[in-house]
Amino acid sequence: MVGNLFGQLSLGAGGWGDELLSGLGVTLKLCLVSLPCGLLLGLALAIAQGTHWALLREASSLLTAVLRGIPELLTLLLIFYGGQYALNAVTTSLGLGIVELSAFIAGVATLSLIFAAYSSEVFIGVLRAISRSSLEAAKALGLGRIPTLLHVILPELFRLSLPGLSNLWLSMVKQTALISIIGYGDLLREAYIAASSSGNKLYFYFFACLAYLAITQLSEYAAARVSGRLSRGLS
Repeated sequence: MVGNLFGQLSLGAGGWGDELLSGLGVTLKLCLVSLPCGLLLGLALAIAQGTHWALLREASSLLTAVLRGIPELLTLLLIFYGGQYALNAVTTSLGLGIVELSAFIAGVATLSLIFAAYSSEVFIGVLRAISRSSLEAAKALGLGRIPTLLHVILPELFRLSLPGLSNLWLSMVKQTALISIIGYGDLLREAYIAASSSGNKLYFYFFACLAYLAITQLSEYAAARVSGRLSRGLS
């Protein structure tokens, strides 16, 4: 019995191991592509909310409020089906016919927007807490705006934001499971197919549980190491 269960995780035609590994790779790819996009967009939203331009400030606040106020699954469905409709409207008007929106692109867009909405709040809080003495020291040294941004503000911003961003990363890892709803072959989707085909539902769902736990635990370890390295020399 036990040997048969482990045999179902083998690679090749006799097991589901290669499909599950493929799904794990898709989950990691979704996270790794969405992370930089979400970080950049979140930083842009935080800067926009601190600008003197009322229109830009209100637009960024509205976008953040909408993304934080509706369920993540609904956001995914709106982007997937709404994006498909908008894409077809553009392509048909240009005479290109119907173009199918990739589920991967819809997933990355959803995860990036959700991550940006929450990370912008983290960045806003940290930007208010950045030490004025660091900025005054940069000014006393004659650093321009760009060197001050690159060598003073951004390093301190990243260091102070890391605890909050690491929590958002863990949330995003778990949110990738939503992508299975639109038929994309992530870890949970492959586990669902394996469970339905073999009848061993608890076994394959438990394997998916262990895989997600492994990702989150390794992420927490990496975040702690990075945080310790960035905090060297600080009291």
